[in-house]
Amino acid sequence: MPVRQQDLPPGPAGVTITRTGGEREGVAMTHGFDKEYWERHWQQAGAADPGRAGGGPPNPHLVRETGDLVPGTALDAGCGEGAEAIWLAAHGWQVTAADISAEVLARAAARASASGAAERVRWVEADLGTWQPGTPFDLVTTHYAHPTIPQLDFYDRIADWVAPGGTLLIVGHLHTAHLHTGHLHTGHGHGADHRPPAEASATAETITARLDGAAWDVATAEECHRTAVTREGGEIPLHDVVVRATRRR
Repeated sequence: MPVRQQDLPPGPAGVTITRTGGEREGVAMTHGFDKEYWERHWQQAGAADPGRAGGGPPNPHLVRETGDLVPGTALDAGCGEGAEAIWLAAHGWQVTAADISAEVLARAAARASASGAAERVRWVEADLGTWQPGTPFDLVTTHYAHPTIPQLDFYDRIADWVAPGGTLLIVGHLHTAHLHTGHLHTGHGHGADHRPPAEASATAETITARLDGAAWDVATAEECHRTAVTREGGEIPLHDVVVRATRRR
């Protein structure tokens, strides 16, 4: 359905954040990751760390999986504090970075201005469970996003936004019964004491099973474990699922 848009007041250095609105059409929420949750989360994060500059380095899976792609248009779905969007912009992509939280988008826009990447990033405040971008992208990527709709339905939605010949990159929480322990994903809302719920996770098999083999070529479908360094200098284990696929022309 058509999306209503309005420009919010200019952000840092003239950055504009676009707000989209739209009514949900029969899609039930299965968990509490709504706008109120994320605004409260990011406000609390800012209050707890007033000097927080925002995020850390970009997700290493993004860096690895997109290094051989020719830059074009990209969507970062659930961009958080913007590390991945800014990295893509710095490497020649024209990026649309969407998130449900106005609080975190303002933080991300400020970080982009400081990095010199602001001109190549469009920040959009949107519920990705209802939003329609209106145009396909050469790259659609998401990193540990917790949407307002079921996780696999969210992946289906963003896959529809990939242009023919374009790339879908999903980096998510690995769903394994004994692995729902501490996760930290800098810039995407997890702290060392936060455990992503089972409904916010997936496996490579459950994701790739939703991709029509007649329309997609799957290049990467892996489940991996790694260690990240927290803002305080500690280490925490991460359990990731990574799927990269190309839409056939």
